[in-house]
Amino acid sequence: MTTNPFENDDSEYLVLVNDEAQYSLWPAAAEVPAGWRCVHPADSRQDSLDFVERTWTDMRPASLARAMDADRLAEGQPSAGG
Repeated sequence: MTTNPFENDDSEYLVLVNDEAQYSLWPAAAEVPAGWRCVHPADSRQDSLDFVERTWTDMRPASLARAMDADRLAEGQPSAGG
């Protein structure tokens, strides 16, 4: 039986992020795909998930967050980031 490499609790994972500030767990043994960069080194699946939970606090794609902040500023409201 083949195990899904993205859900194996016994494997190590990298935490990747793309230009839209979206996070992903990636098997440490696999090549990092184009358009993604590593932001957390090889670690247990749970520790990698914990890192993502602590770090990825704004689930909006970066382009959407920028557009929403620009709209708020145009309306005279402070941005969501402060």
